Amino acid sequence: MQLAIKLIFAQVGIDEILDTGAATSQSIAEGWDKQWLDLLQNNTSNNLYGALTNLGIFFAVGTLLFFMIQFLKDLISYEYTRPISALIWPFIVVVLLSNSGNGSILSNLTLEVRNFLNTVNQQVVVSADADKMYQQALNMSVAEEVAGSFLRPCQSLTGEQQSQCFVKAAEKVNVLWQKYRDIYGNKSWISRLQTKVDNIRYGTGIVSETSFNSLLGSTVQTSIKNFLVSLQYAFQNLIEATMLLIAALGPIAVGGSLLPVAGKPIFAWLTGFLSIGIAKISFNIIAVLTAAVIVNGPGQNANVDPDLMWFIIFLGILAPILSLLVAAAGGFAVFSAISSTASLVKERV
Repeated sequence: MQLAIKLIFAQVGIDEILDTGAATSQSIAEGWDKQWLDLLQNNTSNNLYGALTNLGIFFAVGTLLFFMIQFLKDLISYEYTRPISALIWPFIVVVLLSNSGNGSILSNLTLEVRNFLNTVNQQVVVSADADKMYQQALNMSVAEEVAGSFLRPCQSLTGEQQSQCFVKAAEKVNVLWQKYRDIYGNKSWISRLQTKVDNIRYGTGIVSETSFNSLLGSTVQTSIKNFLVSLQYAFQNLIEATMLLIAALGPIAVGGSLLPVAGKPIFAWLTGFLSIGIAKISFNIIAVLTAAVIVNGPGQNANVDPDLMWFIIFLGILAPILSLLVAAAGGFAVFSAISSTASLVKERV
């Protein structure tokens, strides 16, 4: 059974659409886990993170001169109140950049934040996708293309040859319908698609181009859907790669935080890291909620034959853009909050 299903989806290039929304998101995150550990914890004295940590220490030593100049200036102007509170920054930089060879405090904290964001993301997806909404909506959107990959060759045949072609194609498609029923139960949208295939299979005479296209779409549309489905998986991998890149640049941000400026680089770095986490969570929330609209609407009505191309476009293009806009707004709010808190603490100490 599994082999047959894999062969079906290999033919249209979307093998992973039978995975649940939660499993898809989790598998992508787990695929990056080893890379995170290799970069941030394993042999950090000699790997890329170790080199960036040394660069951060170099920046810290260089900016220490500017820090001391500002410190002496404040000591003269404000006596001891403000200069003493500023001494916390050299201590923070030294502690965070201390590298034992098995990860620094900064790398371990970065991993903990990443794991926390992944846990929150997974909880959001699992709780919102309790009825496999995301999976059903994706399969509703591509099921006709899957059936069409088998039925379309029969269009050019006539008579008995076409009838035999329909019989063989329907046997293969029935494997797909049964797989769907095993996963979701006897849903209305499955019965509707099966009825459409059966109408073509048992129809008399030559099946018209219009009848085929109403069920199967076109090869161009199939290619576009395959591309957009792959595009959303690419976006999720891009999110993971961006998080890892920002994590790797953490030592440089910490090393530059001794500069006597109001907006510390470490705040900007932390904001960027959290913003990517917000984008990741936002994308999954948007995808699951949109899928629920499809499954609970046209998916429950056997008489409705919706064109779900918009859903694939939404997932592949619009949802990533929207999630990035939400992350940018959230990141700005986080940066403002952190900067205001740091200024308040500095004034009180």
